[in-house]
Amino acid sequence: MICLGVRDMEKAIRFYRDGLGFQTREKSNTPDVIFFNTSGTKLELYPLDLLAKDINKDTPPETGTGFNGITLAYNAKSKEEVVKIVELARKAGATIVKEPQDVFWGGFHAYFTDLDGYYWEVAWGPRDKFDDNDMLVL
Repeated sequence: MICLGVRDMEKAIRFYRDGLGFQTREKSNTPDVIFFNTSGTKLELYPLDLLAKDINKDTPPETGTGFNGITLAYNAKSKEEVVKIVELARKAGATIVKEPQDVFWGGFHAYFTDLDGYYWEVAWGPRDKFDDNDMLVL
């Protein structure tokens, strides 16, 4: 499972559930926590300040802006799916930081940031294979 601390739960839910179409049973726009079913894993959104306090309630880690060395990845099954996901992200309010394009390793990818600044790569590779659970087989 991947947990993202988000600054505005309602906006983040609209981005992931309503914008990108991630599946969840949660109907509320303001739950304490929300879980999304994604291919091969689950995505959790949790308020950023509470996540920091969960790590250390007395001296929580500082939260800020900037690149923290982590990207999330969406592995697409075609170049067309890369474009489709980037367009869904754009419509949902993402910032496209790298438009879909061919990559030196023979694939096709793009990058966007979500409403909280998390970087997502959407990528397709010509040799990518997926199992019955839509997990990328490495």
